[in-house]
Amino acid sequence: QVELVESGGGSVQPGGSLRLSCMFSGVTPSTFSLAWFRQVPGKEREGLALIDLASDITFYNDSVKCRFTISRDGIKKTLYLQMDRMEQSDAAMYYCANATCDSGGPPAFPYELNTWGQGTQVTVSA
Repeated sequence: QVELVESGGGSVQPGGSLRLSCMFSGVTPSTFSLAWFRQVPGKEREGLALIDLASDITFYNDSVKCRFTISRDGIKKTLYLQMDRMEQSDAAMYYCANATCDSGGPPAFPYELNTWGQGTQVTVSA
């Protein structure tokens, strides 16, 4: 059974940084990748970044490329999202999820999000 627990959310000023963490268990590296997505009430969820657990290859949505960095610690079974040069548009609930490739998915983030945690809230304000 896949379990994911996000933490690290909070309030940050525009231009600031924040690092989110996600403790995971029950994920099979050969089958799944891990991803971060966010959602704002009333809007569709937005896939942000993904890391393949077998190869450590990463994929980023253009909306966060060069600002956000996904990484993992296999020993601690923790996934991270380092967010730099944050913008007010980054304010959202952030989730980590196990993901699989979706050839029919949107080009911006062609992965199906399968299971996710309870999320962690991020606010960006001056």
